[in-house]
Amino acid sequence: MALRDKLIQRTQPLLPNERIHQIFLAQSGASPWLGGLTGLLGQAAVRRRIVAVTDQSIVVLNANFNGTTPKEVLRRLPRQTVIGPAKGIWARINVGDEKTWSHAKFRKEIQAADAALGHR
Repeated sequence: MALRDKLIQRTQPLLPNERIHQIFLAQSGASPWLGGLTGLLGQAAVRRRIVAVTDQSIVVLNANFNGTTPKEVLRRLPRQTVIGPAKGIWARINVGDEKTWSHAKFRKEIQAADAALGHR
């Protein structure tokens, strides 16, 4: 099963009555570059997030240490929120008031969410 499918399967129970269109991993806290340079200590300063774009809103969820199992809903943003643009290896994204980054491997999900709003 692909990561996207696992994330949807694990996240859907926290979002009853909503249909997930896009979903991807993100992180906040320490910069991804700093976390990578300082090893395990830097990783402890990273907060794992799952971002689910549903038919109703953009939902940011707190995730476990490996980042693939949601623990709780942290915030909801209006579906009209533009997440990108996602550029570079670690893109700074717009999902609320905390600095949040997403890796380039999730760029297609971010672009699809923004394209649904008429943005590139």
